[in-house]
Amino acid sequence: MTADPQQTPSGRAATAFAALHHAEEPLLLPNAWDHASARALAGQGFRAVGTTSLGVAAAAGLPDGAAATREETLRLAVTLGAEPFLLSVDAEGGCSDDPDEVAEFARELYTAGAAGINLEDGLGPAARHAAKIAAVKRAAPGLFVNARTDTHWLGDGDGTLARLDAYQQAGADGVFVPGLTDPRRIEALVRRLAVPLNVLYAPQGPSVARLADAGVRRISLGSLLYRRALGAALEAAAGIRAGRPPTGTTPPYDEVAGLAAPGRTPGSRTAPQGVSS
Repeated sequence: MTADPQQTPSGRAATAFAALHHAEEPLLLPNAWDHASARALAGQGFRAVGTTSLGVAAAAGLPDGAAATREETLRLAVTLGAEPFLLSVDAEGGCSDDPDEVAEFARELYTAGAAGINLEDGLGPAARHAAKIAAVKRAAPGLFVNARTDTHWLGDGDGTLARLDAYQQAGADGVFVPGLTDPRRIEALVRRLAVPLNVLYAPQGPSVARLADAGVRRISLGSLLYRRALGAALEAAAGIRAGRPPTGTTPPYDEVAGLAAPGRTPGSRTAPQGVSS
């Protein structure tokens, strides 16, 4: 007898993740770039954490959006998939134009513990992206597929609904339109969709509360946190060089060391007082 996919650990996680898209409040999804950032965010009470392809790629010295980070993405998913929070993986375009290869990658991510996957079309052919989505749903039926279109990110928004219709019909569980910030256009799009809408938070755009009022069910932070972390590091280094002590929050050494996965390192090490290495 074949086991019910929803009764496996991965299946239960995916079901719980999908439910967050239909809760009273929209899912605010912070995006991590490594194990420490993911665990730290989960420690702030976020039930689900996503990954950012830019952060993963930049940390590895690789280009983003160029299908160059398949192994890094899978390695991070294996590490984070065993954590108690729900995980959604930004897989760019699936790291391949071949739907079967994308489906195998998605299956590996699902087996590793990912509850969701983000797949972007990069304004490539909509039919090809729809074929990727359909292949993923066949290979890992329980995996929450968030289908992203870049019509607003890379274009002027033309063709958004036609692409999203194709992705819904292919089996997408949610759709993602980064770059869309006008509440009235968001409201109009929500009325036409049969699945939850995900948008990218913009610091100069609508607030989380306003996006919720417009009908958005998932709000992603994308690479914002990674870029803010880099900015804070540069500001601190420049300030110290100029004779100014760093401002802002600096987690203690022991707190950061405690983010390591249980059993990952033998023993423990405490930094001498006044030393942060």
